[in-house]
Amino acid sequence: MRTWFEPEEAEEFEAAKAVLVRRCLTWAGEHDRPADELLVGAAIDARRHSRDGRLAYWDEKQIRRYLLGWIPRYVVAPREILDIAPDTLRTYLGYLTATGLRDPRGATPAEADLAIARATPEYRAALGHLTRPGTLGFARDPAEPRAHLQPPIALPPAADLTAAAARSPTVERLIALTTWAGEDGRPLTGTGDLPADAARELTALLGTGEDAGQARSSADLPQLALLLAWARRLRLVRAAEGRLHAVARTAPLLRDPEGLWRRAFHALPSLGPFVIRRTTASPFTLFFPDLLTGLLNTLYGMDDMPVARLAETVWLTCRKHHHRIPTGWNDGRKPTDDLMETRRRLAEDLARAFDVLADLGAVELTRGPADELYLSDLDHDDYIDDDGQGLPPDAAERLRARLAEPDLLLARLTPLGQRAVRERLLADGRDAPLIGELAGASAAELLGVLTQHYPPYDAAAELHGWLAQPGHGIEPLLQAVRECPFRTRAAAMLNMLAEALPDGRALLHGLRRDPVLGPAALTYLVDVGELDPSAIGHGEHLLLVAENFLTLLELGGPQPLIEQLKVMAGREAYDLVTAVLDAGHHDTVGLEEMRVLVAEPLRAARHRPLRLIPGTGPGSGNRPTRKRNRRNH
Repeated sequence: MRTWFEPEEAEEFEAAKAVLVRRCLTWAGEHDRPADELLVGAAIDARRHSRDGRLAYWDEKQIRRYLLGWIPRYVVAPREILDIAPDTLRTYLGYLTATGLRDPRGATPAEADLAIARATPEYRAALGHLTRPGTLGFARDPAEPRAHLQPPIALPPAADLTAAAARSPTVERLIALTTWAGEDGRPLTGTGDLPADAARELTALLGTGEDAGQARSSADLPQLALLLAWARRLRLVRAAEGRLHAVARTAPLLRDPEGLWRRAFHALPSLGPFVIRRTTASPFTLFFPDLLTGLLNTLYGMDDMPVARLAETVWLTCRKHHHRIPTGWNDGRKPTDDLMETRRRLAEDLARAFDVLADLGAVELTRGPADELYLSDLDHDDYIDDDGQGLPPDAAERLRARLAEPDLLLARLTPLGQRAVRERLLADGRDAPLIGELAGASAAELLGVLTQHYPPYDAAAELHGWLAQPGHGIEPLLQAVRECPFRTRAAAMLNMLAEALPDGRALLHGLRRDPVLGPAALTYLVDVGELDPSAIGHGEHLLLVAENFLTLLELGGPQPLIEQLKVMAGREAYDLVTAVLDAGHHDTVGLEEMRVLVAEPLRAARHRPLRLIPGTGPGSGNRPTRKRNRRNH
């Protein structure tokens, strides 16, 4: 049972949704819990149409989004049904926990219950004012565009990150600037800048390397002007009565380099005009917040990306959205002089932005050749514009030539930068896995996340980290697979263990006779070619068929399985499914669904009374003519 689907996997999602709704309602009945089919389905739809699309991930933000946004906008039902939405959500989340489907990175069951309780009064009030779908809502449109997937990352120990923040040149300069200003303050010019003498003194103190000899004020020194604007934005200093004062209220921040670094990082997108120092408007400055965020997201989880690759994306974005960029070409191949000049200025602006990020300690800059990775995908690049188009051919041609150069500027996020970008991604509702964050998860929740959200190498690293925790071992993992009520999920868990553990395949050979894990182990060993199907006995063969049929029922619903049975056995389809039901497979829930949804329709079809052709029944006086078969001699 998957709980995450690509946006285009509509049929696969609907099949999984049907299983979830059906089994959740059965579970609710067995545990005397309130539930409604429409509301359970709506909860699943709400998570499907979200930034991350994780059906089993719920936190307070998503709980409020569902109750206060999704239901008022999209759910049409009688009032007595809408009234039980909070309780039905509790039931659904309880079902996810009971079956091991819950994403452990979300709210704990206790936290989720408290979040529902907090949102319920607002939900009741919303229902009191609701006259039609969409009248009220948590957001104007709760359906969110799906975000790109992010790779898992690893971070050093917290102490190392704290030390790195304290070493940041920008942090050191912001602290020195604030201390220099002091509570008594320093005089400012009528335009709010530092006068020449003070600017030269502060430039020397901060060690920016700028030549302040000819400066008339701090406005003539780009790096100093940026630091002053940064300090003001962080409320470290303020201008009052013609003087620049340190703000006493933020003094504790000066003793917390890590906290100061975080705030400086998150304030940087608002400082575009000071980062890009131009007397005329720059497209890069106009789009600076979005472009900077996009650049950092692109670098996330990547190693030594050529800045030229990023520059091409910036150019295409600015050219598409900024009408002042010239679009003319001389002969269809060579750009005009104005176009070339604009490209050159954008490249300079991007270089300045990376210098600022490097001084902050968010980015590490080196020089060298480009990794083959950044050349190999130029024909199917990740750049997609609003019209769904990929990287233009001329851009790909430019990049091939540029990336062949041996001494390119390369950029990668530092650990501080990785952590800061991850924090922003999480705040935006996106999935950003962190190696080690599942160390305290249950075995079932660990395996569920690894099989869906981690590439094989990272899954193995996370798995071995989990196994290193006290009290953890292989047996709890196998027990989690045994207890999993979904065949597709159990198979994915077992397959992952087979590939991630050093002796994984040997482990599955040993599980071949396991009364619960045997069918899944057999399926894996046959699929990877380690077991010849002809060497399997009749009993094991029936178990293997049962596992495959239960999997097909779960993935596609009853009709595809019925059609498959008809293809395999024709008129004997009912007999085949009966034999499978009696094979001794342990999944009693799945077998009962197969009996009701598959075997019974096949039995009814086989015993359906013969339908006579009109005009040929008894007493009609007409009889069909039998045609003689002809043979060719």
